[in-house]
Amino acid sequence: MDQTTKKFFMVIVLVMAGGLVHLPLKAQNSLLRYAEKQYELENYSHAASIYAEAYERSERYSTALMAANTYQTIQDYDNAFKWWTTVVGHEESTKEDYSNYLLSALRLDEDFNPQDLLAGSPYSEFDFPEIDFNKIRELKKKKSNVKLVSLNELNSSSSDYSITSDQEDTKYFTSNRGSIYQSEKPAVRLDAKNSLFSEEKSDFNDMEYFGLYRYSTDGEITKMSSDVSGALQYADPSLLESKNILFYTVFRNIRKVKKKRDFTVQPEIYFSKITDSGELVDSKPFPVNNFSEYGVMTPFVDEEANRIYFASDKPGGFGGFDLYYVTFDDQLNFGEPVNLGSEINTAQDETHPSRMGTGFYFSSKGHTGLGGMDIFKADYQNGKVGKPDNMGLPYNSGRDDFAFYISPKGKRYLSSDRSGGMGMDDIYLLEDLHKRLIARVIDCDGNIISEAFESTLTEKNTNSLIPTSRGDKAELLADLDPDKDFSLSISKKGYFTIQDNELSTVGLEEEILEKEYRLAAIPYNMPVYVDIVYYDLDKSIIRKDAAPTLDKIASLMQQYGFIDLLVGSHTDARASKEYNDALSQRRADAVSEYLSKYNIPKERVRLDWYGEEKHVNDCGDGVPCPETEHQLNRRSELVLEAFSDKNKTYELPKEFMGRDICDPTDLFEALNAEIKDVPTIYFDFDKSNLRSVHKKELERVSLLLQRLVNLQLNITGHTDQRGNEEYNLKLSERRAKTVIDYLTNKGIDPKRLKSEWLGKTQPVHDCNTEDCSEAMHQLNRRTELQLKNNK
Repeated sequence: MDQTTKKFFMVIVLVMAGGLVHLPLKAQNSLLRYAEKQYELENYSHAASIYAEAYERSERYSTALMAANTYQTIQDYDNAFKWWTTVVGHEESTKEDYSNYLLSALRLDEDFNPQDLLAGSPYSEFDFPEIDFNKIRELKKKKSNVKLVSLNELNSSSSDYSITSDQEDTKYFTSNRGSIYQSEKPAVRLDAKNSLFSEEKSDFNDMEYFGLYRYSTDGEITKMSSDVSGALQYADPSLLESKNILFYTVFRNIRKVKKKRDFTVQPEIYFSKITDSGELVDSKPFPVNNFSEYGVMTPFVDEEANRIYFASDKPGGFGGFDLYYVTFDDQLNFGEPVNLGSEINTAQDETHPSRMGTGFYFSSKGHTGLGGMDIFKADYQNGKVGKPDNMGLPYNSGRDDFAFYISPKGKRYLSSDRSGGMGMDDIYLLEDLHKRLIARVIDCDGNIISEAFESTLTEKNTNSLIPTSRGDKAELLADLDPDKDFSLSISKKGYFTIQDNELSTVGLEEEILEKEYRLAAIPYNMPVYVDIVYYDLDKSIIRKDAAPTLDKIASLMQQYGFIDLLVGSHTDARASKEYNDALSQRRADAVSEYLSKYNIPKERVRLDWYGEEKHVNDCGDGVPCPETEHQLNRRSELVLEAFSDKNKTYELPKEFMGRDICDPTDLFEALNAEIKDVPTIYFDFDKSNLRSVHKKELERVSLLLQRLVNLQLNITGHTDQRGNEEYNLKLSERRAKTVIDYLTNKGIDPKRLKSEWLGKTQPVHDCNTEDCSEAMHQLNRRTELQLKNNK
């Protein structure tokens, strides 16, 4: 039962009773006159018991009707249904009585079957178009995957509702816990002509007035005091946490209004600073207030949007209480009220607004519901509130369900007077029967992937499949059992498969498990290592000097299952083209056969042969060349490629964990330690021409640079320490240039070749301080090569 909207005066009571009319009584005895007087004084709880007593003495239709009206007014739905059942048992009962009878039955937490209720009456459900029975049946089937858990640490045997909390989870709520006053006599009223309140108690239900309470993180509940002058009741707290200010509803004990003798005191909104001890100080009225003309209540502070939402029955609305908002700035200057419009507001009451993210929530009696007040949700986008939807079971029941709220920690609460609670109204925590997985799958630019992808979610140990779906924003959704471990696989053609084996709800207190996964495009055919093996004339046998290279290739392929080998075999130009084509094929086959002893599957080795088509020099048919130049053409080029099968989806390799998987260069660095093994080029004394052995090494470097386009080569020339400094500097320059010329002749872009020459300034052996052998001088006569990634 929403106690704030029960305004302790007739106008709002009539609204909350669904437009009931106060029937005039012509009681024939003093008991009925006394009950009528209590009703006029708004001592409804006492009046209801007197009507019941009067009916026991004389079973009159008019007495039963007043008992039903009064119990319905105070929203004692059990007794209201009992008395409406009695009312329709009288011959004088009307169609309107049957409508109230059906509505009171709907409010009970029982199966609602109008056909059974109307059996034997002159009516069918089609005679009551104001009640949308089909919609009610639909809502009763709309069950969400949540359960309600009573907040026993907060709830009491009285009425507790409208919770809010801060970032630290300190909670504020409304309660009338305390004494119950027996109304043997009319409550104290100084002027029966005006709707004034008793200072002793709430005339509505003979209980203490509502106050605000604070529940600290250490479990202590304290009643908050306020410096609002003359306030009798406080309710509906909402925090402006950045300023430590609390907004709330107030009923003030106002007994005189200038130039008015007959007035109704209306609810107002105030806001106050919260002290460390929980006092509300420096209180100020909300500028929309007008206590003698209309009510303003149930505030909600939307700090993100700088709005205060509230309910008011101010003139110009759609009827009853409508929902409005005003904007505010950092100095708490407020804008003009904006009505949320006809999609939200109805001719009856809408109250208790709140917003979190894209959800706008409120309670309503005007939209079709399950009985009493129901909670509705509307989509919120760019400051606009869309069409509302009843949240269904178990958010709503046949009773009053209101004050839905999502805390900063994502906890969901509502208030309800449904049966089974501790008091008249109780605060409930909503817990998912399952934890909700919300996973955003994004691309390398941070955009959520909206197109199709495959996902497989299983519970560990049982391997049972768990259904997944896509949300309105393309997020991956699933319901997870509490305290379980799970595995999730996400795959999309052309992207690395994501495998999360650490997904768990064990110890998870939050209702939502949020994850974000990045799908990165697979860099197909990414070269990670190159080398070359050479053959004897007219032979395809693997030579001994080639074995270490192939052994290393096999080791890398065994270590990395996502790496395959591309073999390109060649011959020199001697012999016929047909013969050389066949010879180069045999050389390619020889590499595959060699790797088979390491159990490398043949499908991981791709063989190509080119015969004499692709020479590395000018030794073509009939061109005289030394044997060393022919040797360079008798070769098999070996290129290890990662992710070579474009029809295959690969899992993200463990070697890439912690790397920027959206940067192929970063991925390459995870694998390229092996390619750092580049040669040092040595020179004869006072020479800068290449030795034959180093041409083989530079052939490999050339191939490497051709295939690994993200690499840059740094070339540094040196000399030994004999000779003067100026001569040696120029000699080291010629040596560096020799390497550059060789590689540029192979088609390498000069921009990828960075060179410097240091002469004799950085020897391997300092022959100025020690006696050096010729071998030591040789180590100083060098050009060093260093590969670097060029991002």
